[in-house]
Amino acid sequence: MTAMRRDVLKGLGVLGAAALGAPAAGAADAGAPAAREETGDARARIAARVAATPMVDTHEHLPDEDERLRGDFISCDDWGVLFSHYIDSDLVSAGMPNEHRDLLCGRDADSAAKWRALAPYWPAVKHTGYGQAVRIAIRELYGVEDLDARSVAEVAKGYAKLRAPGMYRRVLAETAGIESCQVNYLWRPFKESRQPAFLMQDLSFLGMHVRPDIGAYAEPAGIEVKTLEDWHRVITWWFDRYGPYAVAVKSQAAYSRGLDYEQVPARDAAPAFAKHRAEERLDPAERKLLEDHLFWFCVGEATRHRLPVKLHTGYYAGENGMPLARVCANPAEAAALCRRSPETTFVFMHIGYPYWQDMIALAKHYTNAVIDMCWAWIIDPAASKEFLKSFIAAAPATKVLTFGGDYIPVECVVGHARLARRGIARALRELVDEELLSLDDALALVDPLLRGNARAIFRLEEKTRRLETAPWRHA
Repeated sequence: MTAMRRDVLKGLGVLGAAALGAPAAGAADAGAPAAREETGDARARIAARVAATPMVDTHEHLPDEDERLRGDFISCDDWGVLFSHYIDSDLVSAGMPNEHRDLLCGRDADSAAKWRALAPYWPAVKHTGYGQAVRIAIRELYGVEDLDARSVAEVAKGYAKLRAPGMYRRVLAETAGIESCQVNYLWRPFKESRQPAFLMQDLSFLGMHVRPDIGAYAEPAGIEVKTLEDWHRVITWWFDRYGPYAVAVKSQAAYSRGLDYEQVPARDAAPAFAKHRAEERLDPAERKLLEDHLFWFCVGEATRHRLPVKLHTGYYAGENGMPLARVCANPAEAAALCRRSPETTFVFMHIGYPYWQDMIALAKHYTNAVIDMCWAWIIDPAASKEFLKSFIAAAPATKVLTFGGDYIPVECVVGHARLARRGIARALRELVDEELLSLDDALALVDPLLRGNARAIFRLEEKTRRLETAPWRHA
């Protein structure tokens, strides 16, 4: 039984026992109105079902465990790393100077100095989704109720104790109740993970279509790139080599441009590619023309391999740089993608926050549109709960994915998973209270929402069989 499940069931009391089929002593003479008893029973049964059901985590940026234990790809190797991803942006937004962030998330300060840098700003952000994820992780993993000047030493000890082989299984499977993750590895296009069926991988095509990274992709393929046709061959090599093992392809190009990809013929894109290869500057029109052509070439390869296409939409990580005019156009541009390639499954990530109602309309209308709630529960837990309620009431329930931690530090996934489970349970409970779902219908949705949809959309049973015999597994 996971820690999350134990905690939920512990809090259910008499009603929790009833939810699991045990007789509730004294329930008959409790004196509460029947309607209140029914409401309480529904709440308990939904909470118990959500707590007991493993999740498929559809989006992370985790390095492999051996890399993490070496301290690779993290800014520091102490408890400050929990503040290095997302919550640091809330801290800066609250007024923390960049030099204090660097101290908190860097390798050159002790715990006391890190706490002094954090303390003035922590009260302003500890209630946000980012802040709650960190607090829950500290509680679940280190047994520390909250971070303060007295407890920081215990947090430091807990961090060091957890940091050992088997860490990822303990954090993700045993504590967060996650049966598998999907990793968008940030340091190469595809990671040959040492835990391939647990840390499943996306194939990143960002560098294939945005400012094509010829060196990173062509050298492993052993293809000399002189022309656009050569670059097509490189892209095809990556899809042929890793397409059978990848669960999806992923691009976060929406951080630098819109999703308004036109279908540009190769002959029109070839001159721009030639300039790019010669390291000549492309003007914005040339750059867009080349990126548009290559985007659709990659989408074609993904579709040939039956790989869903994951695209960042909505909110930007970081601070002081998000162009909302571009972000608000994402849903309409996503609809155009669905129209242009109806045979492709598009997974639109992060609910397009804050334009999530438009994303529900997108999924309701387009057969090939799936919405992923990855990252959303920590961006805005309240809005995410409303999104899920509205989605279930409006769109096919098979077309939503409800959890992806979206973290580099694995510890914070625990906090995000807890917030997601709470939000999913509340959304279902409120739909029952509002008579938009029966209790039986709500209970029946739990498994699809937490894992069944992901298993089907990404063909995880087939991928697991392939990954269990991946050629690099025992290399």
